[in-house]
Amino acid sequence: TSEIMFVSICTCEFFMKVYVDPIHYWKDGYNLLDVIILIIIFIPYSLREIQGNYYPYLNIADGIQSLRVLKLITYSRGIRTLITALGQTVYTVASVLILFFVLMYIFAILGFCLFGVPEKGDQDNWGNLAVAFFTLFSLATVDGWTDLQEQLDNRNLVLSRAFTIIFILLASFIFLNMFVGVMIMHTEDSIKKFERDLMLERHMTLMEEKQVILRRQQEDVSRLMQTRKSVDYKSFSELVGNFKKTLRHTDPMVLDDFGTSMPFIDVYLSTLDNQDTTIYRLQELYYEIVHVLGLMLEDLPQKKQSWSLENIDEK
Repeated sequence: TSEIMFVSICTCEFFMKVYVDPIHYWKDGYNLLDVIILIIIFIPYSLREIQGNYYPYLNIADGIQSLRVLKLITYSRGIRTLITALGQTVYTVASVLILFFVLMYIFAILGFCLFGVPEKGDQDNWGNLAVAFFTLFSLATVDGWTDLQEQLDNRNLVLSRAFTIIFILLASFIFLNMFVGVMIMHTEDSIKKFERDLMLERHMTLMEEKQVILRRQQEDVSRLMQTRKSVDYKSFSELVGNFKKTLRHTDPMVLDDFGTSMPFIDVYLSTLDNQDTTIYRLQELYYEIVHVLGLMLEDLPQKKQSWSLENIDEK
């Protein structure tokens, strides 16, 4: 039952994706992987319908169905990043493998000529090129190389130890490490690119949210300006006060872009004009106060003189 549900879901997903985008669907490599997996899933059902349940190769078709686990790759961005890194290393890794094959070919011929002689040579490990290649692969992976060298030492073969040491140094310590280094370099580059893409997606999401908030603020300010024109308020501060009553402490604000919007600039310039008028009137008031104080200071000595003369006459 679960297998039938899985096949049904995969089939419906395929038809829906093709219906939504029938052209660009085939340009994505992961979509092609889904199609291949879907074909592999239907192979056993087709063989049972055509050849019957006793077809000799039916068990192979059932075993191949384990490849449908690869469908999980399309749902994991981390795994897709690693696969992308592997794809980018194909040409470099191919070059390293070609050089490694050339090295093994040269040493296979040398080993066959030096250690594969019929009389005293090691026919089991160096008797022909195919066996020599397999022996060199064991030496390259450093798997049981001491047993191979011991068999050469028992036959007293000249240059056997120098041959083994040189090949292990070249194959294991240079070429295989070069292979691993290339893989690590491309994997790090793919991980950095994946992190940059994530940061870019987060930035784009933040900018979209910012634009939504800014658009809502502009609509609120425009609505506020229209309300001021349609309704008679005593002052703009009263209008703003009524607007503040509708706000909540959870409402987000984008202050930098809001301060550069045209409605805000219009209101701000009007406020500056009112402040200039108020300052001008205060200056005139200060001038009047200074003039009055000056007149009071001019009258103050005359009053003191008249007061002193009156005291003298009384005496």
